[in-house]
Amino acid sequence: MKDKSISDNDSVFNALKQVSDSLTRSERKVANAILENYPISGLGSITQIADKSGVSSPTIVRLVKKIGFNGFSEFQNSLRNELEAKGTGPIAKHDVWAQKAPESHILNRFTEVVIDNIHKSLRQIETESFDASCKLLSDTNHSLYIIGGRITRSLADYLYLHMQVIRKGVTHIRPISNSWPHYMLDIDEGDVVVIFDIRRYENSTLRLAEIAHERGANIILFTDQWRSPVEKYCHYCFSAKTEVPSAWDSTVEIMLLIEIFVAAVQELIWPETRRRMEDLEDLFDRTRFFQKFS
Repeated sequence: MKDKSISDNDSVFNALKQVSDSLTRSERKVANAILENYPISGLGSITQIADKSGVSSPTIVRLVKKIGFNGFSEFQNSLRNELEAKGTGPIAKHDVWAQKAPESHILNRFTEVVIDNIHKSLRQIETESFDASCKLLSDTNHSLYIIGGRITRSLADYLYLHMQVIRKGVTHIRPISNSWPHYMLDIDEGDVVVIFDIRRYENSTLRLAEIAHERGANIILFTDQWRSPVEKYCHYCFSAKTEVPSAWDSTVEIMLLIEIFVAAVQELIWPETRRRMEDLEDLFDRTRFFQKFS
């Protein structure tokens, strides 16, 4: 068995989630302790993790073998690799890919990785979490807030544009650190906040999530395979595998998830959405924003 790392496995986090149903009670205690402040919580000594979990050291060894590692040291090596990858900047990221670059054309090479990322991202989504999130997004009795970051603000804007047509009560929080507190004034218990946050994770976004959580909002997070620190405040987290042969991470995978959510939410409240669409088309006709070819 080869040493595992984030380059040949999604993450230790996903591996633990995938075997969760087959874990013993003691093994589940260890898994929960590791996931509590992931991945830092898995980097202590085996004795420290055992004490925190209230189990024996052999239980930890059995767990790490159950998720595919030869032993505890190999398990921790994978966690260290993930932690290092979380902080990787574009230049270092490019250098790593350049060293491993196959000879095939970038068109094929890039596309093959993205397609593989999509398959891996979709496989780890729980349908129950997806359906519950769609219900939250379609609940017009509560307001919906959407925010992205430096890179993901375009994703947030795309989701906002569609949700604004689909339902009422949608607000796009602009990711400017000195203005977003104004939006917090109107967030009530039961409102929904959709957050986009991929590495390198933004401190202002984390603080916003903390405050929204304190105010009783339901937080839905879209993030990468290493998972934003915002996860500890969210109700539902959808992580996508984003690494590609580039200095930049890919957002294609998250964009696909957005479009699936849009399709699902509009079906849940189609009568209302249809009325809003018809009203919008009438407004377009009156303002003559678009050309008519009939």
